[in-house]
Amino acid sequence: MVFWQYVLIGIGAFLAGGVNALAGGGTLITFPLLTFVGIPAVVANITNTVALCPGYFGATLAQWKEIRNQKNRLWLYFPAAVLGGVAGGYLLLQSGEKLFRGLVPYLILLASLLLALGDPVRNWLNRKNPSVQLKLGLEIASILAVLAAAVYGGYFGAGLSVIFLAVLGIFINDSLPRLNALKQILALATNIAAAVFFIFSGKVNWGVAALMAVFALAGGALGGKLAGKISAKVLRWLVVVIGLAVSIYYFFQ
Repeated sequence: MVFWQYVLIGIGAFLAGGVNALAGGGTLITFPLLTFVGIPAVVANITNTVALCPGYFGATLAQWKEIRNQKNRLWLYFPAAVLGGVAGGYLLLQSGEKLFRGLVPYLILLASLLLALGDPVRNWLNRKNPSVQLKLGLEIASILAVLAAAVYGGYFGAGLSVIFLAVLGIFINDSLPRLNALKQILALATNIAAAVFFIFSGKVNWGVAALMAVFALAGGALGGKLAGKISAKVLRWLVVVIGLAVSIYYFFQ
């Protein structure tokens, strides 16, 4: 790789960090960018997952107050998130470059649609009223749903936060801030589990991952300061449009 490619990756990671802080969907910027500069799709996806872990950690710390009061739920769902992250990572490594690259346009399209569903999901959750604890059958179903979402997260990851929020909202009647906080730590667990698994795969581009992590954190910090000054809804739909355009590009490739 040459200097201008590193500059482009740094700019992309900075934008992705800001977008994640304001609206979500930063992966739809960084992953196509990594493949554009010539990084193989599997390596790009793995490097992207490792680089985004600090951002998930920071977001989890910011919502720790809402998380620490949900210890019972953490005991219930955390193992499923970790197991799913490792399973998704394993499937990615087993699928190989050719199969994964063939799935890329569908995965980006799915992620774009999930991002578009973010507001409807939040609006639906806001209309729900708190009620009783889950019965055993629903509890098992909710664990399996979290596990399935985490497998997707370990395999690709874009739009994972929306999936987790929707799954939790289906099975748990609680306030949106508490569900959002629980979603955040489950996404962190999934990404760290996959990242730790990837560390030993020999497919992480560490120079690019370190560069992305630094610039994504800087972008996230700026995005946090701009929250309320920039329309998250408009930004989210802009990312959705970008994601759809990228998926069309990959389909024609």
